[in-house]
Amino acid sequence: VDEVIDAIVFLLSDRSSMISGAALPVDGGFLAT
Repeated sequence: VDEVIDAIVFLLSDRSSMISGAALPVDGGFLAT
């Protein structure tokens, strides 16, 4: 749940203003391992 909240907070912040059309997997690192 924390990863989802962190992703939402980031996407709602000004730091994500340059992101468009991106898929951001929020899976706790399972995709990378």
